[in-house]
Amino acid sequence: MSVKPVEFRKALGYFATGITVITLDYEGEVQGMTANAFTSVSLDPMLVLVCVDQRARTHAHLHAKKRFGVNVLAQNQRAISEYYARPARTHDRAAEEAGAAFEHTRHGTPVLCGALAYLECRLHTAQDAGDHTIFIAEVEEAMLREGQPLLYFQSQYRGIGPPVEPVPADSSDSGKNTGASAPSLRRR
Repeated sequence: MSVKPVEFRKALGYFATGITVITLDYEGEVQGMTANAFTSVSLDPMLVLVCVDQRARTHAHLHAKKRFGVNVLAQNQRAISEYYARPARTHDRAAEEAGAAFEHTRHGTPVLCGALAYLECRLHTAQDAGDHTIFIAEVEEAMLREGQPLLYFQSQYRGIGPPVEPVPADSSDSGKNTGASAPSLRRR
């Protein structure tokens, strides 16, 4: 089976994700990038990973600094996500253009104000994988606040919906929610 890049990208769009902004201080300036290729790896030790395009400016900074922050965006931070997703930009207009404000940890790592969660990370390992590098980092601090997350699904920003009620496995309610009427998966 041969998958075309456009089909691969579209299929991955069906995986809903939260959105993070990876931040670091580089030569006294806040550097950052939007990332949804982020996940936990281990609880003991506490490890996370983020995948970064090797052409991204932040890629070289992560290798150099070896310390960064992961900011989980709140539902009202779409403009910040869009700002840090642009490849050609300076970071000196984040406050004016996107409303981004930062505090710094005792290690000097920028923390995005208003983020739902913040993880202070120290680089553990880096592994090249295709045109990206997988940065695995140990979490040294975590900060949390209440709110709703900003989500991304099928190339659109979304908010979280109401909880999904469980459906009994033996439900015979006219095929409702049993999967009987659900479209089947097909190979291309």
